[in-house]
Amino acid sequence: MKIDFKKYSSIKIGGIHDIVMIDKIGDYKDFQIIGDANNILISNDPKPMAKLTNRFKYIELANDELVVGGATSSGKLFSYTKKNNIAGFEFISALPGCIAGLVKMNAGLKSYEIFQIVKHINIDGNIVKKDDIIHNYRWTNISGVIYEVVFDLKYGFDKTAVDIFKKMRANQPSTPSAGSCFKNPTGFSAGYLIENVGLKGFRIGDMAYSEIHANFLTNLGDGTYDDAMKLITMAKEKVKDKFGIVLELEIIII
Repeated sequence: MKIDFKKYSSIKIGGIHDIVMIDKIGDYKDFQIIGDANNILISNDPKPMAKLTNRFKYIELANDELVVGGATSSGKLFSYTKKNNIAGFEFISALPGCIAGLVKMNAGLKSYEIFQIVKHINIDGNIVKKDDIIHNYRWTNISGVIYEVVFDLKYGFDKTAVDIFKKMRANQPSTPSAGSCFKNPTGFSAGYLIENVGLKGFRIGDMAYSEIHANFLTNLGDGTYDDAMKLITMAKEKVKDKFGIVLELEIIII
């Protein structure tokens, strides 16, 4: 299958590439697994990529657990939990992407993260308990394909929490981006650091750090990978020089 990443990815950068579609459990260690391309930046020469098919889009209730296929979108899962009065998933209303991608990067919002509700995961056909996976802030050591995620099941959907999470996201730009560009270093906001080295709103070509939230690298029209990388390098250098802090990317470069 061919995918035009300038249209498909959330940051609207990348060429047209052949993607291997995964419809059964197998060996895909030579491929970069992509989901809905919400937090990736495609280079000019990306490694081979693969993607789960719709076979892995499902949500099931079984044995007091919530079983979700890796290709299932966060929006679909959120709607399901809301409809069925299931608690703990309110924060994913503000996190675009497929469930496998969210789990792979331990996505979250402030102190909430998806690993708080994970029970176990089907990785490369093997059931792996959460406690056997190394994970921390916006990172896991998962290297294989996430086919299915099983979550703890609790009832009591909290609409008030959803409203709070929406307000947390109100300061994020609507311009095409890959979400937060850098992880927040301990004790600091990446947006604060970028703004304080003078890069908020700074632009190279059609790529810029947003004037709304400095940690969002946005595409203003015809942004390119090369210009995006120039801005990423610039932010890392300036923050290191001024604060002595090494910024770590949250977006994934392929």
